[in-house]
Amino acid sequence: MKDNTVICAVSTPAGIGGIAVIRISGKNAFNICDKIFIAENGIKIIDFKANTIHYGKIVKHESDENNCQLVDEVLLAVFHAPHSFTGEDTVEISCHGSIYIQQEILKLLLANGCTLAAPGEFTQRAFLNGKMDLSQAEAVADLIASSSAASHRLAINQMRGGFSGELQRLRIQLLDFVSLIELELDFGEENVEFADRSRLVRLAEEIKTMLTGLVQSFGLGNVLKNGIPVVIVGETNSGKSTLLNLLLNEEKAIVSEIHGTTRDAIEDIVNIKGVTFRFIDTAGIRNTGDEVEKIGIQRTFRKIDQAAIVIWMIDTTHFNKEIEYIADKIVPKTKHKKLIIAFNKIDKISPEEQQILEDEFLPHVPAEHIYLSAKYKQNTEKLEQALLQAANLPKLSANDIIVTNLRHYEALTKALESITRVEKGLVSHLPNDLIAQDIRECLHHFGEITGEITTDEMLGNIFRKFCIGK
Repeated sequence: MKDNTVICAVSTPAGIGGIAVIRISGKNAFNICDKIFIAENGIKIIDFKANTIHYGKIVKHESDENNCQLVDEVLLAVFHAPHSFTGEDTVEISCHGSIYIQQEILKLLLANGCTLAAPGEFTQRAFLNGKMDLSQAEAVADLIASSSAASHRLAINQMRGGFSGELQRLRIQLLDFVSLIELELDFGEENVEFADRSRLVRLAEEIKTMLTGLVQSFGLGNVLKNGIPVVIVGETNSGKSTLLNLLLNEEKAIVSEIHGTTRDAIEDIVNIKGVTFRFIDTAGIRNTGDEVEKIGIQRTFRKIDQAAIVIWMIDTTHFNKEIEYIADKIVPKTKHKKLIIAFNKIDKISPEEQQILEDEFLPHVPAEHIYLSAKYKQNTEKLEQALLQAANLPKLSANDIIVTNLRHYEALTKALESITRVEKGLVSHLPNDLIAQDIRECLHHFGEITGEITTDEMLGNIFRKFCIGK
């Protein structure tokens, strides 16, 4: 697809800052920018060398062409096609970060023939111009959104082609085989065999093993990308909201002595020593006649089902039979999850009372436990350490390929089903045309990931999730 329109957008975050960067890309980008930029040395942008930066002024021409109004003094970077991010002639203007200046420069660009870029349109043009495949383009968005060292490393690896490179290697081998099998179909009456069946069985096994590993890695990839879900549960006024505010270092949740203040789940993300956790504060569990509070408690149980780690907050000053009711509700739901019991408000109990907890409660609920005071920030570092141990994330190398994208996961799952049929068909000596059809299906799903097979609807769904300016 060739789009001759010139697009522009502010590529830095919205708002006031030290500087802002405005990106312009398209076949006529240099000519348009020449109409509003005057270089200090008087040279036109179209005559600048590639990959150079120039000081000059952005000006607005008055009705009299000899008069112009200074908008800002800027630095202008020039990139010649095809050696730019988009593969097109590209200009990047670094101006002062005033919102007024940004808007004035955009208005001048639009008045001289530019069009405002849609979300992700620069990256979409990079894909369409062959600068990257579709999985690499999606990794650009993941890189921008990365909030931990692990998610950053995975996005970098994918953007550099680690994932698509492995798929491409297997795709080429499959293409060779399906070509030979289809050639055999053309010579069906002569009973000629071009493809080595034993070699194809080995290749199918190799691809099946690789795809199985990639599909299984999605669980880890989703956690690394979106954060490990940690739900904070317990009775009312046990300190759940106080703990959430402490972990987030802000007053996110309402803290009150009134029971049942939290009626709905409150979520936010925290990075602890390079690992991203998604904490969820929930409604306190108790017997209640309040219908709205009951709905909140039902949501609490649903959040437990969705969590990987459960922090059960227990008020050590209010240890009564309500605990048994809550234990009956929580413990069965955490059999296949990591459960951390946090005895809160230890600043208000004696060592003797703490020992009673050890003797009477813990033997019945075997789980990791800590003592803390969320209000006075006591032992919170022990909670963080317990969370890191519960997460138990493997160490990843720069070359590890982990699937983090739901679209990729779905395509890989379908490809795995296709290659499994290929393997079974070869072993059971199915006709060549059926085996070829399954190989083509597997190739189709590979192509969906890398972008050899796309639709306008698919591209629209992918790139509209990007930020404007990228």
